[in-house]
Amino acid sequence: MGASVSREPSIHQLRLYLTLCEELHFGRAAARLFITQPALSQQIRELEKRLGAPMVERQGRTITLTEAGQALLPEARAAVAAVDRLRRVADAQLRQVSGRLVVGTMGAEASMAHTRSVLGLLQDRHPGTTVQLVNLGFGDHMAALAQQEADVVFLRPPVTDDIELHHLATEPRVACLCADHPLASQNRLTLAQLSDIPVVDMPVQVPRLWWDFWAVDPRPDGSRVRYGPVVTDMESLLHTVAAGEAMCFLPTAAREYFPRPGVRYIDVVDLSPSTSALAWLRSRRSEATIQAIRHAAREATTRDFGVIM
Repeated sequence: MGASVSREPSIHQLRLYLTLCEELHFGRAAARLFITQPALSQQIRELEKRLGAPMVERQGRTITLTEAGQALLPEARAAVAAVDRLRRVADAQLRQVSGRLVVGTMGAEASMAHTRSVLGLLQDRHPGTTVQLVNLGFGDHMAALAQQEADVVFLRPPVTDDIELHHLATEPRVACLCADHPLASQNRLTLAQLSDIPVVDMPVQVPRLWWDFWAVDPRPDGSRVRYGPVVTDMESLLHTVAAGEAMCFLPTAAREYFPRPGVRYIDVVDLSPSTSALAWLRSRRSEATIQAIRHAAREATTRDFGVIM
């Protein structure tokens, strides 16, 4: 008897299909996937053959989804998401066994004295632990923990309930304004003086409780913040501020780490401070490598750090 051909679609084929569903165009989808259009078309035909149903109706390089394609789309998404979760959990377990720790950092946290102290103590106490540093943007600093793409993250709270923290240091926050704004000539400001200026906004995947704190929304008088353009990282944030499109509030360390032409940092007398923290998933707190860096953080703060003024 000849070898039977599997009728199960591969995860690779499902990923190609999901990209094609987003683009609805073979050429654009192929370019995004870094493959040729004929190769993509062949893979989609093979997927249809394995599933026993036409998934797309072809009109040149553009497509529409068939009834079967529409019905199977959420199942394809769920299958790919499940495999992605499986891979992340497996990678996390492998890191734990091998003593490798993926440490996420946000903004300038990797350069902060408390971060260097924690990582230095970790290496001193556990010289066999391998640390991989990963720089994270606004949209993924908490998601990296939830998806187990990072084991711990040095970040600025607040955080969601599934995350635990060890606070490392506290410092004031400052207003970040376009240097050409009339208020930029002041040495000190109040929140009331800033109430009419829009604040940069965050991508939808950023937990709102986090950005509400950083945007000071609502303000002490109960008024809501007016938002400006969405930014995804520190450089886009600073560019937006320098262009006069919006303002934001940042840790006072931004004066040292992010000086930029067209941007001015100003003290705000009635603005609450911010904290730096080491964060990890509550469900992973007992893992050996995470316990090791938690203990290093506790020792570092006991030995070296208090309030940054």
